[in-house]
Amino acid sequence: MDPADFYTGIVAEIYGPLKSFSQDPEPYAVFIQQTGMPALELGCGDGDPLLELRRRGLDVDGVDSSADMLERLRCRADEQDIRATVFHQRMEALNLPRRYRAVFLAGPTFTLLPDDATALAALRGIRAHLAEGGTALVPLFTPAPTPAEQIGRVRTAVAPEGAELRVSVVAEQRDETARTQTTLLRYERHHGSDRTIEERPWILHWYPRDQFEKLATTAGLAVTAITDPEGKPTPADTTDLVHVRLQAT
Repeated sequence: MDPADFYTGIVAEIYGPLKSFSQDPEPYAVFIQQTGMPALELGCGDGDPLLELRRRGLDVDGVDSSADMLERLRCRADEQDIRATVFHQRMEALNLPRRYRAVFLAGPTFTLLPDDATALAALRGIRAHLAEGGTALVPLFTPAPTPAEQIGRVRTAVAPEGAELRVSVVAEQRDETARTQTTLLRYERHHGSDRTIEERPWILHWYPRDQFEKLATTAGLAVTAITDPEGKPTPADTTDLVHVRLQAT
């Protein structure tokens, strides 16, 4: 496990719903087959589920803000002999060469957009890249505060070369009015006499249902359905993961 994998994995363990790197491809394959192609995955990371969808013969492009993650995706694609078209762009600044029948996020990475203004820009970008009659799928959830007993708790793993990798939650601030939670994570790598320590903020921004619908409307999108990941109706006040479907107005 390299340091980047360890960091991503520990963050996902703390925030379970954000495990976009290990998403089951099946719900997204069904979504694409129902909605049509071409399709676009926003926040495709290092290739899950994009590569599996491509392996199945689905016409899916990807976009991600991390050049490092996209390079890992390309390496994985080469190893698996899969052709994949991906773009290095931010979700809130999309400028792609074609429009899509299906646009989706595999996991609620939309929650990583830091504020409503950035979210609105992303929704406008989605609207601009939807083909006529196309549908977008945006997973959302409301994060729970980190339990007090986990603050300062160190989680460890050992890299193949023998380095000890550590991650801990140093502090957390939650603003219910701004709907943001900022968790300060400390990442450490110890290998012999070498030591690397970094602290990184992990910011989550969530949306009550009415607020998200207001942003979508402003962006020229209409909410057509809100369900759980299995397609079942959800209570209006749920904090669990939901799938929001959007179409252009």
